[in-house]
Amino acid sequence: MIPVQKLTFKQQQLLVREAAIIHAVHGLLARKGYDLMTMDEVAAEVGIAKASLYKHFSSKESLAAAAMIRLIENTLAHVRALPSEMPAIDQLRGILRWALEVRLQGGLPMLPSDNKFLRDSLLDNPKYISRVMDLNELLAGLIEAARAAGELHQNLPVEVILLTIYARSCDPSVDYLKMMGVHSDAQIVDFMLATCFGGLSAISQSA
Repeated sequence: MIPVQKLTFKQQQLLVREAAIIHAVHGLLARKGYDLMTMDEVAAEVGIAKASLYKHFSSKESLAAAAMIRLIENTLAHVRALPSEMPAIDQLRGILRWALEVRLQGGLPMLPSDNKFLRDSLLDNPKYISRVMDLNELLAGLIEAARAAGELHQNLPVEVILLTIYARSCDPSVDYLKMMGVHSDAQIVDFMLATCFGGLSAISQSA
């Protein structure tokens, strides 16, 4: 058995500070978005000097990657904690519901899809790619099980359903509906779930 090496007090402090930085980045990305977030704001949010921030993260891209890795790890933990006896379709609905609730509470960082430098930075991050593949594998398994149970369209490829669920979690309609102030957060979540899994056809309402 390999002995577990204890962290020094300084190492523990660095880990705590890094967690605080990632938490701050989560909030800033959710509130302002990647393009408007600055390293100065992150440092101020955490209460540290900008130079100290650079000791942990060398760039804004590395900050965004750390925030996305933490988000995916939280999602993986949520998925793995779902009861195995729960029907696959209910697990998929529950996962999307959880993601939408997190987003409406300001806990879902949003990254621009048209920023090539950021996209390349994420694709070059082995830890990010590993977590994404783990999540994709878990959700693909649930999708295949739901299709086998006749709960999802057989003619839709797994990747299409998977990307549709991902897209619904970051659908801009959520922000517009919330800004309108007509519907509660719970209603908005129900609307997104209905359009994702039931579609817009009146026929699906009786299915």
